[in-house]
Amino acid sequence: MKKSKKLLKHALGISVLLGLSSASFADIVMNSAGKGVSSAQSWSAEDASRLLDGDVSPKGSTSVTTTLRQAGSPSSTAAQSYSQVYDTNNYNSQPSVDARAALVMDAQTGEVLYSKNVNAALPMASITKLMTAVVTADAQLNMSENITLQQIDFAGAGGKNSSSTLKVGDTMNRAEMLLVALMKSENPAAAALARTYPGGRAAFVSAMNAKARQLGMNSTHYTESTGLDPRNVASARDLGILVSSAYQYGLIRQFSTTAQYDFDLGYRVLKSNNTNALVRNGGWNINISKTGYINEAGRCVAMHTTVNSRPAVVVLMGASTSQARTNDATNLLNWVSRLPKRI
Repeated sequence: MKKSKKLLKHALGISVLLGLSSASFADIVMNSAGKGVSSAQSWSAEDASRLLDGDVSPKGSTSVTTTLRQAGSPSSTAAQSYSQVYDTNNYNSQPSVDARAALVMDAQTGEVLYSKNVNAALPMASITKLMTAVVTADAQLNMSENITLQQIDFAGAGGKNSSSTLKVGDTMNRAEMLLVALMKSENPAAAALARTYPGGRAAFVSAMNAKARQLGMNSTHYTESTGLDPRNVASARDLGILVSSAYQYGLIRQFSTTAQYDFDLGYRVLKSNNTNALVRNGGWNINISKTGYINEAGRCVAMHTTVNSRPAVVVLMGASTSQARTNDATNLLNWVSRLPKRI
């Protein structure tokens, strides 16, 4: 299992667009990215793949399921020189976006490349599930333990019903529950992960908020694990920090970017696709992905990508439609790919 590499801090060549009183946004991102590394080592992408392949021992067979797409690994980023300095003085023709809030951030330095309304605390919908995954991974629970969905897992939150292709009585191991929650955004799976956490849902939500505070996500508050409740709020800035931290977990990288997977439930096979069209289409190197939607939040997405050898975090909140969200993301990624750089 590869050891996570300690990220280095960088002095910024220009002032960061986001002002913070005690520490720069870049420092917070770089510090938060190193949190939870020991937990990330507990369940790597390879371990999780073996669990889904039927080998329940993390130290067992080295076979990797061919169904899961291998996401980008830290080694691809580490291969770049950390002394590389990007030319940030020529950001002409910045794209306009439909989304209510947007952030593009250099994932190496924490430098903000593009920002729109980044400090506003807004409903984040199912991007909540990224924190659900982080808290689950931090707990170092048995990922091969079977979890059976109960009626309460379908109760929804915030007055909303939990629409799902899953059914009461469906059983998966914890790894599969996390996979279906991240790639297909299944709310009952995220609810079951919280229910089966030591101390139950209340303890799980408490851990979510504690992790947010630890990471410096100052505008963030969680009330439940699915994102159905509009009282789950965060700023685009905070979600940039969360994506940077989630990138350190091998299983979150792999599960959130799995394009498709067939879940064998015993009495039926549940064919599932990723909710992010950019992941399904495979045209971009996306290392972390989570979409979200409720009426109050609009269409949202948070991603870690590698564009033209530059690792970048992209966050969009409050796009009007799924197509507008995809168009915004594509326009921003294309724009990042054209940014000049110098060594």
